Amino acid sequence: MEDIKPFVPVPRIPVATYRLQFNQAFRFSDARKIIPYLHELGITDIYASPYFKARKGSLHGYDIVDQNVLNPEIGGEEEYAGMTDELKRHGMGQILDIVPNHMCIASKENKWWMDVLENGPASRYAGFFDINWNPVKRELKDRVLLPILGDLYGKVLENQELRLSFEEDAFFIQYYEQILPLMSQTYAYLLRHRIEEVKKLLGDDNVHFVELMSIMTAIGHLPPYTEVDPEKIEERYREKEIIKRRLGDLYRKSPEIRDFIDENIRVFNGTKGEPASFDLLDGLLREQVYRFSYWRVATDEINYRRFFDINELAAIRVEDAAVFEETHRLIFRLIGEGKVTGLRVDHPDGLYDPPEYFRTLQKKCYLHIRMGREEQADEASIMKEYEWLLSSDPQMKPFYVIGEKILTRGEKMPEDWPIFSSTGYVFLNSLNGIFIDADKAKAVDGTYSRFTGIRGDFQEIVYEKKRLIMAIAMSSEVSTLAYLLSRIAEKDRHTRDFTLNSLKAAIEEVIALFPVYRTYVNPSGINDRDRRYVEEAVSKAKRKNLAISESVFDFLKDGLLLNCIGRCGEIEKMEWLDFAMRFQQITAPLWQRGVKTRHSMYTTASHP
Repeated sequence: MEDIKPFVPVPRIPVATYRLQFNQAFRFSDARKIIPYLHELGITDIYASPYFKARKGSLHGYDIVDQNVLNPEIGGEEEYAGMTDELKRHGMGQILDIVPNHMCIASKENKWWMDVLENGPASRYAGFFDINWNPVKRELKDRVLLPILGDLYGKVLENQELRLSFEEDAFFIQYYEQILPLMSQTYAYLLRHRIEEVKKLLGDDNVHFVELMSIMTAIGHLPPYTEVDPEKIEERYREKEIIKRRLGDLYRKSPEIRDFIDENIRVFNGTKGEPASFDLLDGLLREQVYRFSYWRVATDEINYRRFFDINELAAIRVEDAAVFEETHRLIFRLIGEGKVTGLRVDHPDGLYDPPEYFRTLQKKCYLHIRMGREEQADEASIMKEYEWLLSSDPQMKPFYVIGEKILTRGEKMPEDWPIFSSTGYVFLNSLNGIFIDADKAKAVDGTYSRFTGIRGDFQEIVYEKKRLIMAIAMSSEVSTLAYLLSRIAEKDRHTRDFTLNSLKAAIEEVIALFPVYRTYVNPSGINDRDRRYVEEAVSKAKRKNLAISESVFDFLKDGLLLNCIGRCGEIEKMEWLDFAMRFQQITAPLWQRGVKTRHSMYTTASHP
């Protein structure tokens, strides 16, 4: 690299930002109109709320359904270009709020999630979402629990709130505004019903009846939804779409077949007041990749990771390189075009490995800035150049990135995050201190205690509320952790007698007493700061729970500190590392729900 003069990036650092909340009532065109005014005020950069395609009618944009399309309710490419051109004319930048941790799954417009519900583990996007396909509840193996019902499943079914339909050459189940696909194999379950009647009506040799039987034969030869072989998955996709087209054509060409399908749909949808009439639809639904349930069931049995405890927001696995690339495609295009000059990353503590995410993000930002500047840019050469620059300056940050990181008192931003800072919560806390007379704290505490009747140490209240959240909102996540730990314990003769209940109790206690949002153990190991946090939490848990064997707590601590890594095989190492990293993902939302106030922007209806 001695003879190469590499491009040294100079990130744009904002001086004064102004938040713009985009939605259907404030579009790109509206923002364009006020940019001259903001410039006169001294604003150097706008700070834009998420504006990729979100759930219809979203007022905040954090419930994204497609990261690679601008939200049509806010404006298209032309309106967007008008806004960014206006920013350039005034020498202003744009910091974009991005959401790498989760997507909204309560909309048919989330094509990836709909594909998972139709194809299960065989979906091309099965690895995009953080789904446990082998959960504690055996009935959910290779299935996804959908806790979206407003009442118990049986009541909802017999109240005709789940409706079967045929549209766009495919069968769907509709629950109020939610429309969910049926798995292609289960079309046969529906088409077999009353088949003798249509056979008698048309005859064996009728061309339309022969086509119907041929379609059913093709359905029977589809690779199963549990298939993970890439060639079989592609065969499944190819053949199921052919089946749909054939069925749609037959539905349109033959009045008799159309009447047959329509009548079967009517019969399957049941008759109110006749419970037995819903057996057919119940049987069809039992064959799907997903299982409907009352929304409260999510507390104990949900098997996909969520944003906090919000069922409609499913976590995505950006730690996977393919998922990262696909979910950041539009972001990087806008950066390469110079339209986005900074990023605000929402809730990085929900990610599997935040430091690695930020490192990858900076690397890709550098790549796309370079490729946006040079028509004949070579990606491999640019990446080689970036690694050389990084070796010379490990603290290099080529793009302005900040992270929404909530810090406890005395806690500092992780030094290995290649970002410029947090989003300013610490500064705002200090600023708000100007308006608070700390000398009056005792008097306020006294008034509060007299009014509420609550008298207790704040840390004890935090402990109790975190325990409460684990019991009423996130029991499933904790149970999954306990199950992972139990499977590890079973492999060692020294720990196989640790019961699932004792391990779960130990995990709950350590989480409830955890002093910070989360730690950042990763394949590189654990730093001294995080080691102290784990040791502090385990030590407090031991003292508070004398009935639980210390050896159980020590086993958990060894896992969280990765002490076992040096004395176990490769498979065990990966299991311990995965457990420790998943443990970290849970401590953050439990702190948020137990200590902080729910972010109203994320609050969505849990049921109709």
